[in-house]
Amino acid sequence: MSWMIYGATGYTGTLIAEACARQGLTPLLAGRSESKLKALAERLNLPYRVVGLDGALTEALADQQLVLHCAGPFSATAEPMMQACLASQTHYLDITGEVAVFERTAELDEQAKAAGIVLMPGVGFDVIPTDCLAARLKAEMPDAVSLALGFDSRSGFSPGTAKTSVEALPQGGLIRRKGQLTPVPLAYRNAEIDFGGGKKHATTIPWGDVSTAWHSTGIPDIEVYLPMSPRKTQQLQRLNAVRGMLGWGWVQRFLKRRIEARLTGPDESQRSSATTWVWGRVSNAEGHTLEGRIQVANGYDVTVTGALAMVERVLTENPSGFLTPSKLAGWQLVESLPGSGTIALSR
Repeated sequence: MSWMIYGATGYTGTLIAEACARQGLTPLLAGRSESKLKALAERLNLPYRVVGLDGALTEALADQQLVLHCAGPFSATAEPMMQACLASQTHYLDITGEVAVFERTAELDEQAKAAGIVLMPGVGFDVIPTDCLAARLKAEMPDAVSLALGFDSRSGFSPGTAKTSVEALPQGGLIRRKGQLTPVPLAYRNAEIDFGGGKKHATTIPWGDVSTAWHSTGIPDIEVYLPMSPRKTQQLQRLNAVRGMLGWGWVQRFLKRRIEARLTGPDESQRSSATTWVWGRVSNAEGHTLEGRIQVANGYDVTVTGALAMVERVLTENPSGFLTPSKLAGWQLVESLPGSGTIALSR
């Protein structure tokens, strides 16, 4: 079966391509830079194809059963790739964590079913562990009306992830209330949370689960938390006063240039030593609560193994429509990934 990794020369795309080479898989590496693609393809002994996100993309996908899209920012790249996949009847998977992409993909559900393809964003750390934990908690408490999720990871950011975070700053925070996405200020709510290694100060972030967990569970109120020191939380809250300026083109370019100059992404030793705790809590109308925790591998390693697990599943089962990881593979998916423990529940 022929399938493609698009954005194969980026930080995460390269990690996935390297894992494929080790496992004897032969995806087609694709992207816009011939020099980078050729060097990677020759090093890994894999085929490659140079194609941009333009009118040539549909033709380039015509002989591919699936594309694993790894080229961010997905706010700019997901739409042309999904449209090309619909036109060429090619399954679409990506590793985004961007709420707008999840919501847009859900809008294309009927078109995907008509084309006989699956549209499934978020098949990496964004959002497999949190999505599976949300589904597990919902299964245990079917009448849950609120869901809080969070994760504690110290692995650092790749350049692409950091740039996506910078792009999101002007929009502020985001939660779900009564089934509706609701804009809120940056660092809108704070809490003391035991993610798995003791209580830490945490604040809300506009993570993809405010979209995906809704589609996976139907729980109407959803928030996502990240550990953050009180000092950094206050710094983030002060940005609310100048959020509009953060969206100015020259400000975005300046911040992204700094990221490019300073970040390369965590190396193998950093990834192997930085596992991640994932936490969740559901509550029902009567005030009963249930918490869940699971320790998983480093986020980038989860993205590699999770994405490849979803590629195999889609190629084998040939599903269609918009799906989240847990809707396709069940909450057990996270426990099956290398480096994962089991979900522990507590009341």
